[in-house]
Amino acid sequence: MTRPLFISLDGPKGTGKTTLLEAVTQALRAKGHKVIRLSERNNDPYRAETMALVNQLARNPCAQLELQVCERLADSRAWISQHVLPNQPAGSLVLIDRWYPSDAAFRRLVPFAEILHLNLERKVQVPNLMVGVVTAPQTSWARAAARTRGLGSTVMFTLQEQVASTEAFERAALEQGWVLCRNEGTVEAATQQLVGEILQLL
Repeated sequence: MTRPLFISLDGPKGTGKTTLLEAVTQALRAKGHKVIRLSERNNDPYRAETMALVNQLARNPCAQLELQVCERLADSRAWISQHVLPNQPAGSLVLIDRWYPSDAAFRRLVPFAEILHLNLERKVQVPNLMVGVVTAPQTSWARAAARTRGLGSTVMFTLQEQVASTEAFERAALEQGWVLCRNEGTVEAATQQLVGEILQLL
């Protein structure tokens, strides 16, 4: 393998994605693989402007504003695809925390098929492996509420919204053929599943 493999981990809030990402990183490095960790948020040069629009959408939900948010996020991913991903070391495994699958969970008014088209027409890089990390919404809601920072969300405020988020994400995962990881057991079991999926790519 010379080109980096690009792998996204995504999912609704509170599914244990960050913990799993760290565990998978450690397991792969222990096997001698070069792992690069990225996050969409930290590499987005337009983040402040986009979040201002997200906050505006939270106050005044409407399809036009939501479409603008989707377009801005797609533009950011296109920038990352052009300026960040090509600079990763040859032979590395690039794990990114969130990518366009996030919009399947967090957008309510714009169909995901339209969002996907927005990303692809901007030449946003398609991951070699898309992993959706999911749990029962009651589980992820309880986990998020137990965190020191709480839910920390500008788009999710009730359990009912968390249920809708989870259902929308799982529908998109099924339609798009993403790998689903049900992170409701031990971290070790989920890690083993994902390491196995990644090693199959090699």
